[in-house]
Amino acid sequence: MAAATAEEEPAAKAPPINEEDPLAEERMGFVREVGSQAVWSLSSCKPGFGVERLRDNIMDTYWQSDGQLPHLVNIQFHKRTNISQIYIYTDYKLDESYTPSRISIRSGTNFNDLQELQVIDLTEPNGWVQIPIKDGNVKSIRTFMLQIAVISNHQNGRDTHMRQIRVHAPCSGEGKHYPLELFGKFATVDFQKFATIR
Repeated sequence: MAAATAEEEPAAKAPPINEEDPLAEERMGFVREVGSQAVWSLSSCKPGFGVERLRDNIMDTYWQSDGQLPHLVNIQFHKRTNISQIYIYTDYKLDESYTPSRISIRSGTNFNDLQELQVIDLTEPNGWVQIPIKDGNVKSIRTFMLQIAVISNHQNGRDTHMRQIRVHAPCSGEGKHYPLELFGKFATVDFQKFATIR
């Protein structure tokens, strides 16, 4: 009898999955990740929750700010770099009042001449948030520095959590993309032998 009632109960729906995936565009060869070519700095952070947590490719870790708003992530490049989009990973279900609700994207050559490109309002974001970076009708910008400023958090939270940030540049050679998927999955035993260096 108990089994019959269990079957009659409707199954709980899975939460909606965010379809944005920055790695998919990288694998397809349309963009490349250039965040590793930059120097990253933060306005503040709790001990153990610094900039290395933004770049470790682990969705369970996060940067946590420690101070007054706005909270800043500064990304400085050694040379002018084309930037087409930024991906930010947030999780409202885990972070609640620590989740950013309004973000400003700024660009310039240094801290003294930053110009605001756009302001993004987020409503309970869960997963990757894509922020296209463009100047007017141009699909990308060339810049020495990007700044991501968290202007406000959900539920008027003071500190913020950001779990991952990826910075993309468009690949050169328009129309000449060579996605890795065309060459197989690289998962055979022979390929796995060379996956690590001894």
